[in-house]
Amino acid sequence: MSTLNREQQLANLAAEYRARREALRRDLSQTRSADFAEQASERENDEVLNALLLETEQALIDVQHAQERLASGEYGCCKACGEDIQAARLEAMPLAELCIACAQKAEHA
Repeated sequence: MSTLNREQQLANLAAEYRARREALRRDLSQTRSADFAEQASERENDEVLNALLLETEQALIDVQHAQERLASGEYGCCKACGEDIQAARLEAMPLAELCIACAQKAEHA
């Protein structure tokens, strides 16, 4: 995939995560029910929404890091071993910082 296509792919991911973040924030800012039982359920839902919001914000940071690696020419290079990350892996996981072998090692560590 060309650099321009990667730039567009990462920009699209960033836009998707920003939209998700805004939707989660909207959901979290909604007024709550006056019913006590319903409030308990809403609080549980808020915990899930807050966890999703944190994940989304981390994903936005990961996209930014990928964009920085792309701009510096380091995109697609494994941060652990320095080898190229396989194109199929980058296609499936455009934010990948590790090759498959290093990711598996890190997973088992």
